[in-house]
Amino acid sequence: QVQLVESGGGLVQAGGSLRLSCAASGRTFSSYAMGWFRQAPGKEREFVAAISGSGSNTNYADSVKGRFTISRDNAKNTVYLQMNSLKPEDTAVYYCAASRGFYVSVSSYGSWGQGTQVTVSS
Repeated sequence: QVQLVESGGGLVQAGGSLRLSCAASGRTFSSYAMGWFRQAPGKEREFVAAISGSGSNTNYADSVKGRFTISRDNAKNTVYLQMNSLKPEDTAVYYCAASRGFYVSVSSYGSWGQGTQVTVSS
């Protein structure tokens, strides 16, 4: 398994931007697809974005398409989530996760970070 640590969350006004980072341990980072998920209070954890191990393939939830961008730097063992045009409904705890395959389901990811809070005020 890989250990993951997220950072970059915070409080931002609607329309603003944040960039989340997720640092991974280990020397096999490029062999993992990485995903970002989020969980709002009282709701289930949901898929936000995923990127393949090489970075050549990405996938996004419809709710964030055109606003969020996932990227990775395999030399730095880090995956990013650039979030623009933020909305109050984006408020949630954001988690990064690692998987051996390029998936969108929560159950397909075996390693998770501790999460970082993103709060968007109206």
